[in-house]
Amino acid sequence: MDYGISFVAIVFLLPVFFVLMIISSFDTGFPGIFRQKRIGRGGSVFIIYKFRTYNPKHFTKSGIGDWMRKTKLDELPQLFNVLKGDMSLVGPRPDIPGYYDTLTGEDRLILQLKPGLTSEAGIKFRNEEELLNKQENPLQYNDEILFPEKVKLNLDYYYQLSFKKDAQILLKTFSVLSK
Repeated sequence: MDYGISFVAIVFLLPVFFVLMIISSFDTGFPGIFRQKRIGRGGSVFIIYKFRTYNPKHFTKSGIGDWMRKTKLDELPQLFNVLKGDMSLVGPRPDIPGYYDTLTGEDRLILQLKPGLTSEAGIKFRNEEELLNKQENPLQYNDEILFPEKVKLNLDYYYQLSFKKDAQILLKTFSVLSK
């Protein structure tokens, strides 16, 4: 299902990819693709793709980049991660090293899942950047509040894993994004 849907989506959205790539390249410098190490299934490291939203020379988020983040269009290149097999459509959102790869005990079960484009935690914290910007100590808030809640939601997903649950999460994602 992941490969079929992501392939069709890439083909269908190819004109959008080209336009966003050009806009991102003019806005933040060529190439307009951001690559970063993330933790995947089994704790392995993979490279995630996004449209770049920050200017690497000025370390500032661009106006277009801000819009792309709010609409989640910056994450469209992750469909290629799904096609490569690094990610799934639904699963825990991949994080940078130092989070999922350091889990212990039962929480490590999350690492048996492929990271996904969307998840219950991703939906709940879709405005994570705004939430963190309101905090006096964003890193501490993430480490003590947000990340543990994401782990709980992702563990719940692990125990409820089913095609039906994935379909519900996908529908919920489209509903949230269309608002």
